[in-house]
Amino acid sequence: MRRLLYSTTLALCLSPLTMFGQETTSQEPVPLSLEDALKYAVKHNVKAKNARLDIKKQQAINAEVTGIALPNLRTEGQYNDFLNPQKSFVPGEFIGMPGTFVPVQFTPKYGVTASGTASQILFDGSVMVALQARNGLLKLYQQAALLSEETVRYEVQKSYYGFVISKKQYEILKTNMSNLRRVAYEMGAMYETGFIEKIEVDRINVQVNNLITDSLRIGALIDVTEQLLKYQMGMDIAQQIILTDTAVDNNIAEAAALVINTNADYDDRTEFNLLNTQLNLQKYDLKRHRLSGLPTLAAFASAGYNYATNDFDEVFKFYNNYQFYSLWGLKLSVPLFDGMQRYNRVKQSKINVKQAENNLDDLKRGIDLQTASAKTNLKNALLNLKNQEQNLKLAENVLDIANKKYKAGVGSNIEIVQAQSDLAQTQTKYFSAMMDVVTAKSDLQKATGQFKK
Repeated sequence: MRRLLYSTTLALCLSPLTMFGQETTSQEPVPLSLEDALKYAVKHNVKAKNARLDIKKQQAINAEVTGIALPNLRTEGQYNDFLNPQKSFVPGEFIGMPGTFVPVQFTPKYGVTASGTASQILFDGSVMVALQARNGLLKLYQQAALLSEETVRYEVQKSYYGFVISKKQYEILKTNMSNLRRVAYEMGAMYETGFIEKIEVDRINVQVNNLITDSLRIGALIDVTEQLLKYQMGMDIAQQIILTDTAVDNNIAEAAALVINTNADYDDRTEFNLLNTQLNLQKYDLKRHRLSGLPTLAAFASAGYNYATNDFDEVFKFYNNYQFYSLWGLKLSVPLFDGMQRYNRVKQSKINVKQAENNLDDLKRGIDLQTASAKTNLKNALLNLKNQEQNLKLAENVLDIANKKYKAGVGSNIEIVQAQSDLAQTQTKYFSAMMDVVTAKSDLQKATGQFKK
């Protein structure tokens, strides 16, 4: 009876592992390599998509700026109905009424005008600089979009391997649970036959409960990591995925080579190129304010027809009474004094250029610091992982010896419980060290600008 009760309790404790392994959805799981995940994320992540839309918006703005330098054409039509036409006073001598002024209506009641106007800027310093800055502005948004994509790749890679390592840790936990279940079953049988005391069974039960807690924690971590990965990719959270790049050892080998073969190059960092473009745009802005003090020259031309009558029926019959007119001209505008406004705008632009130069210098030092720190962190993570691998082998060996001694009758179950507890703690540290290596590798790749593609 006691054995049946013990086996039932143990089975209930193990149920979270079984339920997690059997969880299914109606959607077909999608195989996903790291490269597939990165490509999918760049295409579907909201920040990356909005950054590409910013490029299209800037292209439209550039086209609008180009329109300033193109001819400006406009047509206009106007119809007037003078309800009470204005009258002018003329001397009465003209109509035989000397000494008086007589009101006379010169404006017909109805008037129609149709005209067309064309204008073209011939020289304007501000417009010239705006045209020169178009490509720089477009390049700025292209670099911003590239930076967004790099950030997405960085985050997705970390989440991808975080998911892989969590599942590996979970598989090891299931193996530990299976081994502990076997030991617990054997101890339960020995307790039933009176060979051991109940306290020894309680000890193993405590160990089982600890593994149950770990299983729930790791199971929840897997769920959260998977959902985070799919969110960063822009994928439906309900979509099931199967990760195919699970060889973490290869990733660790690449990390070791990365420490030796990687050096910082400012031009590889999109942030550096982005800030450099911003500096050039600030220089364009300074040039624009300087040239705004030069004269501007524009050409214009206008032509049209007008007609006036007191008879509404004749307004739209297009008789020969419609009069054609045309003109063209040049407009020269010379700024003389604007209250020192242009001078102060130039002064502000010079300060903006200097600040951009300072930011660029600071970014260089920041890139050097990020690269050096990332290399140091990766070296330390690799050393820690190597130590944890050795500790893991030792802990596995200690547990194996404890099991053999117990079966040979020269050891105690206390040794098994302690060895199993030490192994579980060592495994946790080992997987944590593995995650530190993967994260440090991603940080070094980001510091050296390796997430462009």
